Amino acid sequence: MPELPEVEAVVRTLRSLVHGRRIHCVHILHGIATKPQAPGYIARFAGGQHIRRVERKGKYVVLLLDRGLLTMHFRLDGQLLWFSNAKELLKLANQGKNGVHVDVAFELNKGVLGFADRRHFGRVHAWESADQCAGLVHLGIDALSREFTAARFSELVAGSRRPLKEFLLDQAHVAGIGNINSCESLWRARLNPRRRANTLKRNEARRLHKAIVSVLARALECCLHPGARLSRPEVVVSGVGKDSSCV
Repeated sequence: MPELPEVEAVVRTLRSLVHGRRIHCVHILHGIATKPQAPGYIARFAGGQHIRRVERKGKYVVLLLDRGLLTMHFRLDGQLLWFSNAKELLKLANQGKNGVHVDVAFELNKGVLGFADRRHFGRVHAWESADQCAGLVHLGIDALSREFTAARFSELVAGSRRPLKEFLLDQAHVAGIGNINSCESLWRARLNPRRRANTLKRNEARRLHKAIVSVLARALECCLHPGARLSRPEVVVSGVGKDSSCV
């Protein structure tokens, strides 16, 4: 499952590829990727719009458009793929069992951005505003943000009776920390994951905060090396599905 460092690395790579690009067509190859929203709604909403900014909120990739925004969440196995053009997409996407799987493709005025999750847990959604997306609204403080200070983290810990591992995984408290990085952080801080969060002393909370920041920074550094951020199809496959919108 992609965690915060992996998603941040993808976002940093994506900015240079799609910033300012116009979405010419939206191809929905597997409608399950947009549920509960209708595939046609996503296609009509995004078609013809420009991508003004690429941001990350917790584990969400957020594309800010002329009007509204698109959110992409990788869940377990989701990833983004980059195609040189629509011809390459048609040639490679979903062509046989050994081809590259693609669920949703955004054909830009230069290049094609594909979203893929073979297990179909990942989602692509469109929103008029960020306030409409419950997933974004309920996110807590981002673990890579400047606001994630030791003092603020100590306040959050003191207000929860949940076990530390559960507390760290709750995106409503601290956004972006996943299973692997929470385990690594607790191990570095020498704290029992089953211990109640509000039993931590101030120095223990600060030690855990330092461990989280260190673990995420190191993980992000590893993710940012060339080739580790955005997948480029090599052996891929299928035609475009019927739910598409070209403007």
